Amino acid sequence: MWELNMTFKDHYNQEIKKKLMVELKLKNTMEAPKPLKVVLNVGAGEAVTSKGVLEKVQEQLATISGQRPVQTHARMSISAFKIRKGLPIGVKVTMRGRSMWEFLEKLTKIVIPRLRDFRGIKDKNVDNHGNLNLGFSEQTIFPEIEFDKIDKIRGLEVTVVTNAKSHEKGKKLFELLGIPFKK
Repeated sequence: MWELNMTFKDHYNQEIKKKLMVELKLKNTMEAPKPLKVVLNVGAGEAVTSKGVLEKVQEQLATISGQRPVQTHARMSISAFKIRKGLPIGVKVTMRGRSMWEFLEKLTKIVIPRLRDFRGIKDKNVDNHGNLNLGFSEQTIFPEIEFDKIDKIRGLEVTVVTNAKSHEKGKKLFELLGIPFKK
């Protein structure tokens, strides 16, 4: 059972890993799937026309993740959207180690329960390599973001990369971590 002084990583190492070993019929503890990194990504196409948008998005992602985000640039030109190759159009941050475990705990215990009309995450959100991809329509579901201080509601993508080799192993890992799936 979950103890108050236990970190989310300790919970994984002491309890979840054992359950994964039994349920997936693994022989070696090193075979047990585990999260490797979490990537938060915000695409801000309006940065092409509005100055200062990326700075505001960077500030919000830094507040959510506790790390300094980096800008992402367009890989190709798209004339219909007035986007040229190399133009900054988004912001991302990659979390590993302690910050990743703290974010996963916050995601499972605070953020997902705050979603309105939430009925579970779809099975297809876990890809064939065992990685979880979530899209949120607004950044205000994170408790660090103050609604009065945001300029515009923007969505963000959360990708949890694991070392699971299949959809089934990845889904089992996320179920044991506390991610609710649709029945």
